Amino acid sequence: MSQISEHNAVKIFDTTLRDGEQSPGASMTLEEKLKIAHLLEDMGVDIIEAGFPIASNGDFEAVNEVAKVITHAVVCGLARAGAKDIERAGAALKPAARPRIHTFISTSPVHMKHKLQMEPGEVMDAVISSVTLARKYTDDVEWSAEDATRTDHDFLCQTVEAAIKAGATTINIPDTVGYTVPQEYGALIAMLKNRVPNIDKAVISTHCHNDLGLAVANSIAGIAAGARQIECTINGLGERAGNAAMEEIVMTLRTRRDALPYDTGLDATKIIQASKLVSTVTGFPVQYNKAIVGKNAFAHESGIHQDGMLKNNETYEIMTPESIGLSESSLVMGKHSGRHAFREKIAELGYELGDNAIEDAFRRFKDLADKKKEVFDEDIEALVDDEVFRGGDRMKVTRLNVVAGTEGPQQADLTLEIDGEAHESSATGDGPVDAVFNAIKNICGGAARLKLYQVHAVTQGTDAQAGVSVHLEEDGRSVVGRGADTDTMVASARAYVNALNKLHLKRQKSAPGAR
Repeated sequence: MSQISEHNAVKIFDTTLRDGEQSPGASMTLEEKLKIAHLLEDMGVDIIEAGFPIASNGDFEAVNEVAKVITHAVVCGLARAGAKDIERAGAALKPAARPRIHTFISTSPVHMKHKLQMEPGEVMDAVISSVTLARKYTDDVEWSAEDATRTDHDFLCQTVEAAIKAGATTINIPDTVGYTVPQEYGALIAMLKNRVPNIDKAVISTHCHNDLGLAVANSIAGIAAGARQIECTINGLGERAGNAAMEEIVMTLRTRRDALPYDTGLDATKIIQASKLVSTVTGFPVQYNKAIVGKNAFAHESGIHQDGMLKNNETYEIMTPESIGLSESSLVMGKHSGRHAFREKIAELGYELGDNAIEDAFRRFKDLADKKKEVFDEDIEALVDDEVFRGGDRMKVTRLNVVAGTEGPQQADLTLEIDGEAHESSATGDGPVDAVFNAIKNICGGAARLKLYQVHAVTQGTDAQAGVSVHLEEDGRSVVGRGADTDTMVASARAYVNALNKLHLKRQKSAPGAR
């Protein structure tokens, strides 16, 4: 790998915790955000956008807590152009070793007229006042021209120049609605480089949405034209069709160094770990044919392709699985494996667990090994993730018996342990899953609404573990619960109860007098 110089270094601005979480159903708890933030810093991400502090108390807390624990990466909070937003962001970022306030306002005619109901002169005043105020909290201020790709070029140049003059050190040019195409976006960045007199005093950033499937291509075009920061998310998570996918950008720059002589400095071997963590946290499975991190990204079924691969991997692979941290799943663990081997395997898979968590995970591994003929790395990852994200739950499924089949009624008999006390319930439903959830609701009550229920097989085979994600909403609160088991009904019950545990915590935090 060539040495990274100031000229060819590209900063990675990860907004998984902010823009990614805005994807419907992708709500994350504080603990989950902290796990992701720590991994992003370990990867070498330059800037972590931790949230939108004024949006909610939860967002403020998330930015504040991430700011406390992240020491090397810049921690960023988003703010609109209003004083209250910026002051709130400044307060949230106060503990940060390297704070950044990211403030924005729309600049396109359609946004100014219909969204802001402001004249261009008023928008210009807001640009200057917002950046000036943000500079009172930090020297690192980023300004974004929302809907920049549909903005008049003369006005865009004027606002960019004014933002830099007011103290912005990064200028973001978002393709907010995923409208532009690569040659057009590259030309826009080049135009700003040529026409804005003080552009050399700021880093130009890209922030591209994927509505036309061009987010990564547009981001790369922006870098080729002179941008030196890319805003992106793990797995391309984000509103509507998502954002530019970090893993695709990093591996494109690394694989095509001949055509794109730029580098991010990221540790790409942690890409798979980050992808799996974000997928687990959000409950959004990665599509099988997703570039870089999809299950089939390094799979070869065609006979011609397999023949070529056997002779030389480079015939059909332009990068190695190992380069993104993907090791071939191997059958090295079984029911005769001991605690030491299990601990080593957990470390090899990138997990750091305490003694109690290791013991619980090992117990579940032994149970799994008794049920399955073959135990793969993915199986161990699923049960460890399930254990980690259920840690501390006050409600647990201790017994479940389900009657299913073509002749109804389908029925579930369930025992839940709540704060150490057993509660039993029996219920019928329109199918076994509905019966299970009804039995849980008989015990727990509440007005939670099921918004999404997803099941996926962790590995191949009829004895594969089922990974279940459940998305619940209640009084504006949104949570994702997860569960894994070789029995889909047990996994479903665990996922639903996991979600209820999270709702309970959110109710406690929002109760009068709660911190």
